[in-house]
Amino acid sequence: MNNSSADKGATIVLVHGLWLNPRSWEGWKHHFEARGHRVLTPAWPGLDREVEEIRRDPTGIAGVGLREVVDHYENVIRALDRPPIIMGHSFGGTVVQLLLDRGLGSVGVAIDSAAVKGVLPLPLSTLKSTFPILGNPANKNKAVSLTPEQFHYAVTNTLTESDSAARYERYAVPGSARVLFQGALANFNPRAASRVDFRKRQAPLLFIAGEADHLVPPKVNQANWRLAAKSAAVTEYQEFPGRSHFIIGQDGWQDVADYALNWAEEHLPTRV
Repeated sequence: MNNSSADKGATIVLVHGLWLNPRSWEGWKHHFEARGHRVLTPAWPGLDREVEEIRRDPTGIAGVGLREVVDHYENVIRALDRPPIIMGHSFGGTVVQLLLDRGLGSVGVAIDSAAVKGVLPLPLSTLKSTFPILGNPANKNKAVSLTPEQFHYAVTNTLTESDSAARYERYAVPGSARVLFQGALANFNPRAASRVDFRKRQAPLLFIAGEADHLVPPKVNQANWRLAAKSAAVTEYQEFPGRSHFIIGQDGWQDVADYALNWAEEHLPTRV
């Protein structure tokens, strides 16, 4: 490995998570561009609009499944002139793993990644965070929002109520409940959309976890990391103390962004 690719500027694709859209990456996009990289923040299908517009009319995201999301990002990546660094947050971290499984991307970073098939821990805080959606099977093909209170518990629990409310107002959108149901039921489905061939991956992959994350606690990230480490490729784990699930947007996000980018630059393959 060397940094020749990074010195000339890499292309970075940022994949947002459930209940968010590309606006959640606004700080990271500018931060990485200032370091000389080209940064793309494609939206999931149905979410390529401003937050306020999505809230007024969320029908475009209703019923969208995980495979459709991954297929969409695959099309974006295949249109590029060289394999990009791919970073994803929450279910975006799951998407990163699935894209690397398809042989796409030069380096991956999965941040507070939702579980892929085979990850077994199911902490109480995860159950509490997702029950408002999963507790009603009628939600399966709907676009469903978290309330400000639910968002505070699941996503921004280390923030004050007022700071959480500000993040909610700026970033929160309805999400496809189908994606959440697919993730929750993956271990009961032999053809799950989140199934990964852990030995197949060739690109380096970093898992980043927030120590205080309610939605995807460290034990979930660690279980995912141990499964991913079946690959012969570099697979590493880094945990940040005191960080919530909104590790990409709470105070101090720059430290996480710099760690992720420095690691990715260090593990870029040599360009021939």
